[in-house]
Amino acid sequence: MSENINALDEICKGACMGMDAIHFILDKVHDEDLKEYLQKDYQKYEKIKQDIEEIYPKYNDDKPHETSAVNKAMTWYGIEMKTLTDDSTSKIAELLLQGVNMGIIEGRRILNKKQIDNKVSEIVSSYVSMQEMSMEVFKKYL
Repeated sequence: MSENINALDEICKGACMGMDAIHFILDKVHDEDLKEYLQKDYQKYEKIKQDIEEIYPKYNDDKPHETSAVNKAMTWYGIEMKTLTDDSTSKIAELLLQGVNMGIIEGRRILNKKQIDNKVSEIVSSYVSMQEMSMEVFKKYL
């Protein structure tokens, strides 16, 4: 049971971090196609978060873990510092790639444990697939 909670918490935090990163970086994106893609990605993260919030009560009376204020601040600060001297589309794609790569690694670790319920596995798989698709898109902007 706790594996399910841990999996949902980790994916919820990943989705929240993705939403935060998009929120913080969107005004720096000059390429309209990339901006549009990121806005759609944001909606996908929201959907994953909603799916987690719907299933979470089955495993825990609490709410799923999200990113802390400190993590949000660190994400914002990292984006600001890394784009201070270079806010090119290539640099932004590089930062986004680093983020989705962390999401893929965490998601794959969870899936490889194989000790989670099918519905939880579906949510994690959906998250990983989304991240992998984003990775392919972001590579084109390097």
